[in-house]
Amino acid sequence: MTPALKNAPANQIAESEPLNNESCYRALAAKDARFDGVFFVGVKTTGIYCRPICTAKTPRPSSCTFYTGAAAAEAAGFRPCLRCRPELAPYALQQNLAYAVWQRIAAGALNQNNDNNTATSGLEKLAAEVGLSSRQLRRVLLQHFGVTPIELAQTHRLLFAKKLLQETRLSMTALADAAGFGSVRRFNALFNARYGLAPTALRKQHTSSEIDTTQDVVTVRLAYRPPFNWDQMLAYLQPRLIAGVEAVQLAQPRSAYLRNICIDNVRGWIRVTHLIKQQQLEVEVAPSLTPMLMPLLARLRQQFDLDANPALITAHLRLDPALTGLLDALPGIRVPGTFAPFELAIRAILGQQVSVAGATTLTARLVSRFGSASETPFAVLTHHFPETSVLAALPVATLASIGIPTSRAETLRNMAQYAAEGRLQNKPGTSLTETISQLTAIPGIGNWTAHYIALRALRFPDAFPAGDLGLQKAIASLINGEGRLTEKQLTAVAAAWTPWRGYAALLLWQSL
Repeated sequence: MTPALKNAPANQIAESEPLNNESCYRALAAKDARFDGVFFVGVKTTGIYCRPICTAKTPRPSSCTFYTGAAAAEAAGFRPCLRCRPELAPYALQQNLAYAVWQRIAAGALNQNNDNNTATSGLEKLAAEVGLSSRQLRRVLLQHFGVTPIELAQTHRLLFAKKLLQETRLSMTALADAAGFGSVRRFNALFNARYGLAPTALRKQHTSSEIDTTQDVVTVRLAYRPPFNWDQMLAYLQPRLIAGVEAVQLAQPRSAYLRNICIDNVRGWIRVTHLIKQQQLEVEVAPSLTPMLMPLLARLRQQFDLDANPALITAHLRLDPALTGLLDALPGIRVPGTFAPFELAIRAILGQQVSVAGATTLTARLVSRFGSASETPFAVLTHHFPETSVLAALPVATLASIGIPTSRAETLRNMAQYAAEGRLQNKPGTSLTETISQLTAIPGIGNWTAHYIALRALRFPDAFPAGDLGLQKAIASLINGEGRLTEKQLTAVAAAWTPWRGYAALLLWQSL
C-alpha cells in the first residue's frame, strides 16, 4: 500500500468500502465509475498511470500501485495514460483543509504567470490567504497527498496543458499562458522532462477530426461521475436565471447554459452543453477568456457540482425511507451552484419574503440599472453583473429604487461591502458553523439566507435552511401525508442526513 492510500479519508469510498490495494484492484477490474478520480493506478510494467475506468487490459495485481492523486503517481515516476486521460477524471470531493487548498491550486493560485509570481512568493501568498505558514501548508499537503504544494501545482499545470493540447488548437504561447507557465520554454522543458514527449508531438498524434476547427471559440470538456441529471439541473436554474447575465437554451439536439464571464477584469462568455455518452460537459469559451481558462473551469466544476459522488451520497440518503422515492425519481441529484458567489448572495437577499419569480424580476432590474453592457454572439446575454464596488458605493435610496424596501436595500449594500472586502470567500478549513455565524453577523442576513448562500455559493454540502417553508411542507408530506413540520422538528429529522443535508434539501425542493 502506498503512503498516499494510508492517509485516504473514508468518505472517498463508494459504498463505504475501505480504500486499500485489494478494494482498489477490484474496482479497477470492474472499471467501476464510482471510483473515477478517487484513486489512480500506476502500472509498473509500462510506467504509465491510469484512471480505474481505463479501457486498456487490466494489468496483474503485482504490476499495480495505487495512488489517491495524480501528483503522487507522477512523483513516483509514472506518466499519464493517453487513452483514459487522467486530467479528465472528476475530483475526489472532500471537505477538509487539504482539499480546500488543493482547489485553490487547481484554480491557478500558484501559477507562474500570476503577477510574475515566483514559486516561493506564490506559496507564501497562498499560505497567508489560508491562514497558515508556508511550512504548515507544505506539511498539510504532504500528509494528505504525498507531495509538496509546488509539486501538486506543477502536476496540475502539466495535466491541464495536456488537456488543452488534445482538445484545442491554441498556439503554444497561448496554451502555456493558459496553463500557468511563465514561458513556452519552461513549458516545453518541463513537459519533455516529465512525459518524455514534446508537446507538439502529442498534438500531432491527434487527428483533426477530434478537434473542432470550424469555430474561433475554445472548446474544452469537463468530466463527472455518472449519473448526472442535466435536464433537472437546467430546470432548477431556469426560473432563477439572472436576465441579461445568463440564459438557458432548450433547443435540440442539446440544451445549453450560457452566461457572461468576468474574471480579474477579463470579460467574455461561455456556453455549456451536455455530452451524455461521454459523461462530460462541453464548454465553449470566448477567445478573450483564454488566459483565464484554469480558474474559469475550476469555477464551472463547482457551479455544476461535477465532483459530487452520486453513489456515495445516494447510499447515505437512502438510509431514510422517506427519501427513497425521491432518489428513485431524481437519480444523479446535484446541488446547482453559481459561477460568482456575490451574484447568488445578492439574489438570495432579493428573494427574501418574495417568490422565485419576484426575486428573478428584481435581480433583472438591478442588472439593467447598475450592470455594464456586453457584446456577445447571443442576444440574451446583454450585461455583466454589477461589481461589488459599484453596489457598495450606491446610496440606499438608489438601490431601493428597483422596487425593494429600504431595509432590504441596506442589506444589499451591507453584503456588497462585505464582499468588496474579500470576506465572502471563506478561508480554507472554515467550518459551516463559523460561516453561518459570519454571514448572520451582516445586518439583514438571517439564518435562511446564510444557509442558502453557504449551500449554493460557498459549496457547503451540509448547509440546510431548516426555516424554509417549502422544506417543512415537503418532508411533512412524505412522513405524514400533509401539513408541515416546525423548524425544530425538521432540524431533528435532517440530522440523519448529515453530511449531505444540502442534497436532501434539493430533493425536497424538487418534489414540490
